[in-house]
Amino acid sequence: MNRIQGALNALAGRIDTPAPIILVDVMQDNIDRMQGFAAQHNLDVRPHVKTHKCVEIGWRQVKAGAVGITAGNVGEAEVFAAAGFDDIFIAYPIWPSGTKGLRLRKLAVTTRLRVGVDNFAAIDALADAMGTEAERLQVVIEVDCGARRSGAPPEIAGDLAAAARRRGLVPVGIFTYPGHGSSNRDARKAAALDQEAALTTAVRSFSAVGISPEVVSAGSTPTVEFSTASSVITEIRPGEYVFNDLNNARLGACTEDQIALFVAGTVVSSWVPDQVILDVGSKALSREGSPEIGYGAVPGTSAILSKLNEYHGFLPLPAGDFRPSVGTVLPIVPNHVCPVVINFEELIVTDSAGASLERWRVDARGFLS
Repeated sequence: MNRIQGALNALAGRIDTPAPIILVDVMQDNIDRMQGFAAQHNLDVRPHVKTHKCVEIGWRQVKAGAVGITAGNVGEAEVFAAAGFDDIFIAYPIWPSGTKGLRLRKLAVTTRLRVGVDNFAAIDALADAMGTEAERLQVVIEVDCGARRSGAPPEIAGDLAAAARRRGLVPVGIFTYPGHGSSNRDARKAAALDQEAALTTAVRSFSAVGISPEVVSAGSTPTVEFSTASSVITEIRPGEYVFNDLNNARLGACTEDQIALFVAGTVVSSWVPDQVILDVGSKALSREGSPEIGYGAVPGTSAILSKLNEYHGFLPLPAGDFRPSVGTVLPIVPNHVCPVVINFEELIVTDSAGASLERWRVDARGFLS
C-alpha cells in the first residue's frame, strides 16, 4: 500500500480533509480484471453502482464491457437513466408505493428496466402500478441461497414467474445474493456453492412452468471468484470490486494493492499518550467495524482506528517509530467502502503517483427510495 501514501504525499496542501481519495489507475485495473474474469468464464458483468453512485465510474464499467448496471433503488436508477444508461436492473424487491409506480413507468419508457420481486403480492402491486404498460417491465425473481435476507424459496421461482406472466409483466430470469459468503474466508466458496444450487433449483422450477430464464444472475464481490458455473449462471453483479476495502482483503477477495479508495484525514489532537485524534469520524467512515478489527486502518502500519465519534477518529499508536504529529495527513482504508462513498458529495480522483487531481460527483448520493 505504499502507493496510497505516495499519492497522498503528492496531494499535500491541495485537498481538505476528511476526503475520499480514489487511485484511478488501481480502480481501472479492478474494472478490467473483473471484465477479463467474466470473459474467461463466459459471463456478463452487470456491476452494482450502489458502491460508487458515480456516473463517471459507471461509464467506465460499461466501456470496459459491462452489459448494463445494477441499481439498489428507483432513485439510483433514475439518476443513471438521466445520464444515458439504458439497461438497468434494480436488484431489490420493490413495493411500488407512493410515486414509485409512476417513476417505474417513466423509467421503463427510456430504459430496458428490470426489477426484483420475491412474492406474489408484489407482482400484483407492480402489475397494477404499470397498468396497460405492464409489458414494458421485466421482472427477475429473487431466490434465497442461504443469506436469509430477501428472496423466495428457489423451488417456487417458477410459480412466481408464471404469476408475473399472467399479470402481463415479463419474467426474464432469476437472481440471488450469497451474503453469507462474507462471514469468513472459508465461507466464500461454500456460499457460492449454495448460490449455484439455489439457482439450479430455480431454473428447474422455471422449466416446470414452461419459462426459459434469459438471465440467471449471481453476486457478490466476495463470492464472485467461485461463481463460475456458466452452465447455470449468465451474469455476475459485483459492486465493491471497483474500489475494494479491508473486509474484502481480509476475506481474500482482493489484495491490499487492489484497494483503490481511502479517506484522507488530518491529525488534529495528540494530548493522550500513545494516541492521536483524526478528523475522520463516523460521518466520514460510518460505523462499519468493531473494537476487535477497528473502524479503518492506516496502510503500511499496524495502526487501526479503535473508536469513532461523529467527527473524531481515535487512533492508538502502536509501539515503534510511527508517531504522526498534529497536522499530519494520514490515509485511512475503510472496512466497508459502500457506506463511505455516500457521506461525500464528490470523490477526489488521482493516480498512484499523485500526478493528477480531478473531482467526480457522487451523483446518486442521497437517493434512497
